[in-house]
Amino acid sequence: MTSYVSAEDFRYPPSHGIDMTAVRQYRLERVRQELRRRDMAAVLLFDPLNIRYATDTSNMQVWTLHNPARYAFVPADGPVVLFDFHSCEHISNGVGTVDEVRPGKPLFYFEAGERLSEQCKAFARETADLIHAHGGGSRRIGIDRLHHEAVAELQIQGLTVLDGQEPLEIARSIKSEEELKCMQAAVDTCEAAMDRMHKAVRPGMTEIELWSLMHQENIARGGEWIETRLLSSGARTNPWFQEASHRPIQAGELVSYDTDLIGPFGYCADISRAFLCGDGQPSAEQKARYQLAYEQIQYNMEILKPGMGFREFAEKSFQLSDAFIGNRYSVVAHGVGLCDEYPKIAYPEDYEKGGYDGVILPGMTLCVESYIGHRDGGEGVKLEEQVLITETGIRVLSSYPFETDWLVT
Repeated sequence: MTSYVSAEDFRYPPSHGIDMTAVRQYRLERVRQELRRRDMAAVLLFDPLNIRYATDTSNMQVWTLHNPARYAFVPADGPVVLFDFHSCEHISNGVGTVDEVRPGKPLFYFEAGERLSEQCKAFARETADLIHAHGGGSRRIGIDRLHHEAVAELQIQGLTVLDGQEPLEIARSIKSEEELKCMQAAVDTCEAAMDRMHKAVRPGMTEIELWSLMHQENIARGGEWIETRLLSSGARTNPWFQEASHRPIQAGELVSYDTDLIGPFGYCADISRAFLCGDGQPSAEQKARYQLAYEQIQYNMEILKPGMGFREFAEKSFQLSDAFIGNRYSVVAHGVGLCDEYPKIAYPEDYEKGGYDGVILPGMTLCVESYIGHRDGGEGVKLEEQVLITETGIRVLSSYPFETDWLVT
């Protein structure tokens, strides 16, 4: 029996027929497939995004990012047990992916204080009991992140502790058709927020005032939070990664931003644009840098195909000149789902120190990146598109217009 999100299901905005039962079943089975591939009896998930992926439950998402107050036991076969925060058993009512809810053990100092060791021991005993009951004789368990003392106690209980983040990243990397509907809802919300910012900007408005409109529009449309504050103007656009400030934006300056928006259904819309403040025309230098960023994005999307290796794609990607390579973005492209996720495709210049290989597969959703900032300063341009890898190429999921009248033909 399917369960379609409707206006009466107040957990999510009206969705035009997204089958959330199918989304949940697909994601949970993806996790279990990866556990079986690695001969893991179960995985314990503390990262709120991994819990969300496996169970579609959420509770104080940002707070639990730094206070691990809830966790989920997901066996390769058997009942899913959610350990939730104090008196929050009702949070998972009706999702269909959680078989039992128990109170979580406080495994961080704020909650446990000097009783942390005691709580870690109790946690390990309870986990060992679950593995004994539902592990099929195996004592191999994956953990995505956990306090070191709790890990030691699991080992004392005779469990083999393995990396639980890898199977979750791999599981999350291939999207179902229903998932893509959730992601498109996030993209649509994001682009409505982008449009509001573009229309509202005026000389004298501060960067942070402008950025607040992105948050407001996202929340009003059922979105959840924004992971960064990456909006800057004028000289603050180069180098990149300067977050929104109280600086007034001046007429004729570039505004560059990166959304990093977690929208409806918990999915990420990671899109970047740059535009001009005021009614004037961009300078020749502003146009030239914008055109270079646009060319990089378009070239890399054109060559992006299923079956390519990560390193192969990086080596064939658009090559920046010496004047811009030093201030390059951190990646050529990266995965996106409930947040930025696997894979990371590094620039060729960065492979020796931190790149890795893999294969671009149908069903992956990627963000193709460009940042153009000259080594000698001046304004910088940030552009980014979100795409789906298909059986034959890509489908662009983001549709917010570029400043095409700035492009020199």
